Amino acid sequence: MTGSFEKQLAKDEKAGDYPYIRPKDAATLLILDRDGSGDVRLLMGRRHMRHTFMPGKFVFPGGRVDPADSRVANVLPYHPDVQARLSKGLKKVKTEARVRAFALAAIRETYEEAGLFIGKKDSGTPQRLGTGFEAFVERGIQPDLGGLRMIARAVTPTKRPRRFDTRFFSVWADAIADRLPDGKGPSGELEDCAWLTLEEAREKELPLITTKILADLESRLETDPDLSPGTAVPYYYFRNGAFVRDFL
Repeated sequence: MTGSFEKQLAKDEKAGDYPYIRPKDAATLLILDRDGSGDVRLLMGRRHMRHTFMPGKFVFPGGRVDPADSRVANVLPYHPDVQARLSKGLKKVKTEARVRAFALAAIRETYEEAGLFIGKKDSGTPQRLGTGFEAFVERGIQPDLGGLRMIARAVTPTKRPRRFDTRFFSVWADAIADRLPDGKGPSGELEDCAWLTLEEAREKELPLITTKILADLESRLETDPDLSPGTAVPYYYFRNGAFVRDFL
């Protein structure tokens, strides 16, 4: 992986002489829908200007994995191919609970930021799922990981004040089991949430890695329009002063 994009990405997010920080697990969810003409649209929102991290940028719902996410077990499982891909290259903790927490963080953050519930209505939903999923229990929604597909993984370079090891997921909009009536999430972190075509999304003010993920998604949709769970996905990380693009 070489060229101007990589040089820009290496400078993105205000590189400085910061001490080494181990990247924190994070996850993002690209919710996709096809309009009447067959064009793919995806949900994005603008980060509030009060945020110190990427203020005003348009992003997909998502955020850091919380410890409680790994304790939520009453969910419908991943497709086996997706679980296997997420398990590749893990260091330290390699449990199923950690792998499950990636998607649960993305689903939880999607509710908190965009007011959407990814899952299935189920009258038998347990009375308690875990911290952050109380609203799912109230509506009888069981989180469902089965429709999620891995799109990419990216690790923030060193010498940044914040570092994340982010898993980018996608899911089709028919996985939305319910939504808050005002179209907003309770956290208020995202404003101006809207369903954008890929072309419209590219015109927004985006983090550089988001621009790359959009390009990867567009290329994949051309050859894999149904987003097969077995398709290899790009893995971006920093090594020896340059970004590397491997595949998982």
